[in-house]
Amino acid sequence: MSTQRADARRNYARLLAVAEQEIAAHGADASLEQIARIAGVGSATVRRHFPSRHALLDAVFRGVIETLCARARDLSDAADARAALLEWLTAVNGYVTTIKGLAIALTRDCAVEAHEHCASMQLTEAGDPLVRRAARAGAVAPGVTVTDLLALVTGIALATEHHPDPAADANRLLDLAVAGVSPLRE
Repeated sequence: MSTQRADARRNYARLLAVAEQEIAAHGADASLEQIARIAGVGSATVRRHFPSRHALLDAVFRGVIETLCARARDLSDAADARAALLEWLTAVNGYVTTIKGLAIALTRDCAVEAHEHCASMQLTEAGDPLVRRAARAGAVAPGVTVTDLLALVTGIALATEHHPDPAADANRLLDLAVAGVSPLRE
């Protein structure tokens, strides 16, 4: 029995490593069959470990999501609520524009494919206190939610992914969006 668990752990690690490479090369729609082939396992093994593409993407990006959630927690007590929110959004923007497949992973609906490691749900929970603090400080327009802001960031990343300099263009567009949802007060 313990041998099977060790084999299962090795298969999981191998699948995850191959999936990371394939998603980096081909994006969020990388072939699950190709991942299984390269990892030397059957497609049923992929499905056993990752029951959906969403679950696979969330596993591949787990470290990045944990980093962004930790950054949100670190910023939650910052003196300037607006600056803290913008710093976090800039960090999210930086990752989604430079890591192929991450923006698509964040557009997946957790309500449809609920599981404990849903990346978009984790970011929503982590960023919500920053948005609420910024709203209480009058630093964001009324009604702005973390879901709105994450949709803007992922939309910007998807819109600029094929530009000659996606990161620069995404940063410029994020600055334009921020001016609309959180105008500087004089």
